[in-house]
Amino acid sequence: MKKSQVKPARRPSASQVSSASPSVASLASRWFDKVFRAQSIHFYRLLGVTLFLVSFGVVMVLSASSIDSLVANNNSFSVFGKQSFFAVVGLGVMALVSLMSTSFIRSKAKVLLVGAMLLQVAVIFIGKDINGNRNWLDFGLFAIQPSEFLKIAVILFVASYLAQQSDYLHDRAVWVRALVISGAAAGLVMLGRDLGTVIIMGITFVGMLILAGMPQKLINLVVVVLAVALPLAIMSSGSRMGRITAWMNPNAPDPFEYNWQSEHGMWALAAGRIFGAGLGESKMKWSWIPEVENDFIFAVIGEELGLIGALVVIILFVFLAFAFLRIMQRTQDDFSRIVVSAVMLWIVFQALVNIAVVLRLLPVLGVPLPLISAGGSSLVANLGAIGVVLAIERENHANPYQERRKPGRRR
Repeated sequence: MKKSQVKPARRPSASQVSSASPSVASLASRWFDKVFRAQSIHFYRLLGVTLFLVSFGVVMVLSASSIDSLVANNNSFSVFGKQSFFAVVGLGVMALVSLMSTSFIRSKAKVLLVGAMLLQVAVIFIGKDINGNRNWLDFGLFAIQPSEFLKIAVILFVASYLAQQSDYLHDRAVWVRALVISGAAAGLVMLGRDLGTVIIMGITFVGMLILAGMPQKLINLVVVVLAVALPLAIMSSGSRMGRITAWMNPNAPDPFEYNWQSEHGMWALAAGRIFGAGLGESKMKWSWIPEVENDFIFAVIGEELGLIGALVVIILFVFLAFAFLRIMQRTQDDFSRIVVSAVMLWIVFQALVNIAVVLRLLPVLGVPLPLISAGGSSLVANLGAIGVVLAIERENHANPYQERRKPGRRR
């Protein structure tokens, strides 16, 4: 009698198991593929120049702040350590935001605006004064500057609002509402007496609305209002008026030394000549220039790296503007286009204003050099905004714009 042959049960294949229920490995693989999937040249161009500017900025902050850090904290690396920490946080925020869909980012615009507005209102009542400006919230272990995050919050909300009202842009009321929201945000910052930040916000918000298609009559009205409001804002502060007067009359007596910072900044640039004194060899950073690692870091760049190093920094910001423009040209919806244009205006024009101040083409405004100057709030906010642009370019690459073919043309 033959023994009955019992066939062993077949084990399901790995493909069958993965198709039945996604495993942790498959989910991780999908996430890895999404993060490291090849992107467009425009994505890598913006990412590359951003990473270079941040890395370069950390090195220059170390060089510029080492002496003041040693005097204040008995540690030459204290400011450098903080800047390195915020650089890591900012790059993490940029990477995380770049993975989000634009629809998700747009859905959170209102929440971000309300949160940023509340923080800025809190600054007015419980904020910390630094150099005459109340623009900080001190939480003990760290302090934040809400106005930096208010910029990106207004950009996202106004862009979402204009995209939603795209069929009614002929209505003047739509633009007035956008102006009121932007003006309210700038007004809250102005209550903290930070004119430099307000000027950057004005350039960003008004430029964003102009590029979005604001009617010419409203543009003329805004220009008139700003032409009246700016002198009033300058005259509302004695120290601010003193800085403007000293800048306009550099050879006049300066008993309050309003020109001290800008004069020594020019001496630093002159000492650098063509090739510079060498990295770490600045003499003006030995407590000759106040806030040298912040507003006047470009002076140290010119002194240590010379005219060539200074021109390279300027060229990098021009290259950054070109990267923004190419992405803006590829966007397929109004929201994304407005956001990219606004972020470009914010970062590029702030860099131009900072450099112009160091070159004494503008009075001292207290505006940091984006991605380079010391300052955690500014760095994290800038990198978060660039992360939004990278998210937009991810979608541009995933869903390329297909031009409509003319009728009668062969496919």
